[in-house]
Amino acid sequence: MANARALDKRRKSIKNIRKITRTMELIATARYKKAMDRAAAATAYTDQITKIVGRLAAAGLDVAHPLLEQREKTNSARVLVLTSNRGLCGGYNGSVLRTALPRIKELQASIPNVTIDVAGKRGVNGLKFRGVETDEQHLGFEDQPAYDEVEKIAESYLSRYITGEIDRLDVVYTRFISTGKQIATIETMLPLGSLADEPATDADDEQSKTEYEFLPSAESILEEVVPTSFKVRLFKCFLDAAVSEQVARMIAMKGATESAGDMIKQLSMTYNRARQSQITGEIMEIIGGVEALEG
Repeated sequence: MANARALDKRRKSIKNIRKITRTMELIATARYKKAMDRAAAATAYTDQITKIVGRLAAAGLDVAHPLLEQREKTNSARVLVLTSNRGLCGGYNGSVLRTALPRIKELQASIPNVTIDVAGKRGVNGLKFRGVETDEQHLGFEDQPAYDEVEKIAESYLSRYITGEIDRLDVVYTRFISTGKQIATIETMLPLGSLADEPATDADDEQSKTEYEFLPSAESILEEVVPTSFKVRLFKCFLDAAVSEQVARMIAMKGATESAGDMIKQLSMTYNRARQSQITGEIMEIIGGVEALEG
């Protein structure tokens, strides 16, 4: 039978760990709610501006925009992988990396120059462990990504695409669907003309057939709307990733807290049996001593 004092010490240690995991669960819950509010506020705007660009791309306008044009040949591509800076979030980062690696290998097999960019320390370490070299590393993002920070990254990709330095940009991130469902997904962000190939609803089909009148001109509207669409879509990817990270951490810490509770119950039962056995032994020693004195 295990020593009662050692069991009690171990039980106290697990109780302290449970307090920590419970606190982390509550913090993750609060951060999730804040991140969720920001993502929800951006969703409607992102969806609408994406639809507008998709309709413009499919409208057959006389004017063109370099971000909407499909390249005849793809010579250079970049892949941006969005992960977290911190751990203790279950399989969140592992799921993103497992999704990213097949796409990276696929692109490397068909495109001469493929470069990998990463947001998040866990992604940097994970890809390095798997033998994948990375170029740009964005490690300054916290629980609430700022639009200004994402805009700088977006402008860098836009300028590279327009100058022909890259011909394609894929973003790998965790798409938030609901609290119980988040999916690691890949989106081809550049060229934006790929939006025209996405499935459309009946309402979208009707609007795509509508003839638009552009004021002051189609060129000026495209120059404003198309880059903005890319920026907000990339920002939405970061927001979804932030929400999904907090959900994963919340669930992981809840599971750890419940597991700690189960261990405490088992240790308490073992401790009680050990203590009972110890007390019984002490009583038997006393009885034996009394009988020896009387004898």
